[in-house]
Amino acid sequence: QVQLVESGGGLVQAGGSLRLSCAASGRTFSTLTMAWFRQAPGKEREFVATISWMEPRTFYSDSVKGRFTASRDNAKNTLYLDMNSLKPEDTAVYFCAAGRERVVVSRTQVNYWGQGTQVIVSS
Repeated sequence: QVQLVESGGGLVQAGGSLRLSCAASGRTFSTLTMAWFRQAPGKEREFVATISWMEPRTFYSDSVKGRFTASRDNAKNTLYLDMNSLKPEDTAVYFCAAGRERVVVSRTQVNYWGQGTQVIVSS
């Protein structure tokens, strides 16, 4: 079993930056593909970024590519999301996720979810 706990959300002005963290419990973290999803009010949960356990490789949604960076520290069992040049449309609850497939870009590929952390970007 893996438990995921996000932190680092908050209120930031447009153009600002935030770093989200996701602390994972369990000894299998280093072999799981990790991902970030987000859900804005009234919208479905959407994929943001994924990072594999091997190499590791990253992949981003078009809406955040070039602004967000996902990284992981397997020694600390922690996943990060560095968010720069934030826009009001980035406002959402951000969820940490883990899956066993090589790439996790869909909710159906997620085996474990965190509880989410709120990010609000003011204009």
